[in-house]
Amino acid sequence: MSSPPPRPISVVELDLAGPDGPVLSLRPVPGGPALRAGAVYALVRVEGRPAATVLGTVADGEDPAEVLGSLARARLAETGPRTDAERLAAARPLARPDVLARPDVLARPDVLARPDVLARAREGLPPPRTSVVVATRERPEQLARALDSLLVQDHPDVEIVVVDNAPRTTDTHELVTRKYADRVRYVREDTPGLAVAHNAGAAAAEGEVLAFTDDDVIADPHWLTALTEPFAADPGLGCVTGLILPARLATPAQILLESHGGFAKGFAPRLYDPAEPPADEPLFPFTAGSFGSGANMAFRAAALRQAGGFDPATGTGTAARGGDDLYAFVAVLSAGFRLRYTAEALVWHHHRDTWQDLRNQAYGYGAGLTAYLTATLVRHPRLLPALLARLPRGLAHARAMTARRGETAEGGVPGEHGTHHHPWPRSLSRLERRGMLYGPIGYAKARAQAAPRKGAGR
Repeated sequence: MSSPPPRPISVVELDLAGPDGPVLSLRPVPGGPALRAGAVYALVRVEGRPAATVLGTVADGEDPAEVLGSLARARLAETGPRTDAERLAAARPLARPDVLARPDVLARPDVLARPDVLARAREGLPPPRTSVVVATRERPEQLARALDSLLVQDHPDVEIVVVDNAPRTTDTHELVTRKYADRVRYVREDTPGLAVAHNAGAAAAEGEVLAFTDDDVIADPHWLTALTEPFAADPGLGCVTGLILPARLATPAQILLESHGGFAKGFAPRLYDPAEPPADEPLFPFTAGSFGSGANMAFRAAALRQAGGFDPATGTGTAARGGDDLYAFVAVLSAGFRLRYTAEALVWHHHRDTWQDLRNQAYGYGAGLTAYLTATLVRHPRLLPALLARLPRGLAHARAMTARRGETAEGGVPGEHGTHHHPWPRSLSRLERRGMLYGPIGYAKARAQAAPRKGAGR
């Protein structure tokens, strides 16, 4: 007997004065509907900083702040083992170089654990000049919503570049040049493919840092500052990724996607350094899916150029179906740069809302995974011995992690990972596996399709 489809879940933000403090505010997510009785998914902030998520039920007549606040305090009190990447991030906090040079201040663990000290240590770290690249295709209404959120960022020095990818109409051009004239730059790229569009945006951009997001997100006002500030503190940093949470959980497809991982990568800062590979990720740096996602990423422009940019035969819009972001993460790490994840850089993502969308995503994720691996080995064949050496231990580690999934998954997700409240349909698993088999073929097709265009002088 099949499970009934999940009911809509309210999505809200809850801000606490401290991990065990009173509720400062409770509000819907940007542009979201008012909270209603029933299931509620809440981002928990502590004095404005994202710290956790909770899932609760608010009955008619109950005080939502009291119910969710109690759940939030209990969640924040939980502790668990830290990963190697989390430990490395804690050992290398973001701070002005002159403060980091003072062992009397930041060499002591008790001082490092104090967020007030770290906040002061970060003062005076202006984020570098940044270009935000948004690739889009025939979705002007969603694009307008994303641009409105980008234009109210608290970053002091930013330009916004929209790349109109293989347009069929003039809708995007008219939106950008009329509604956002003099505030947003317009670039047209006729070759379809997300990686091609990102490369076109990067070529047109002027920033020291290149940030990328999608046209189906709403960026938190502090998103860009939090995403780019780490580059000022760490000259060896090549990439920063951030937190992606659902803007809506209104349809079964949206809830199912989020209940089985969504795009969120947790709330603990993580640092990946090729000079200190994490022992608990045996396939590093090929575990690109754990680094972040393309809707919320930034690169030091020089590092991305040194890594060769995005592979134009990857990404949605090509036969490869995806993998452009994963390829770029590994390419930058393989070039010797570090990668940092920070939950303070937050965007709200509008998940696709239909069953067919979810089917397409499942297949695309599988195809993108193996397409990116193929692209990595084709363009960086020197990495093949490292991958083969890591593969046996990596596969054993993956099987062990899968077996423990219900025990180790972070809470606060619809259905709770591993509880089967919203079981992942076998049909979607089959589609994902089929996509994985297709990925190398799709990448080969995309490269073959790109060859004639190069010969034509593109």
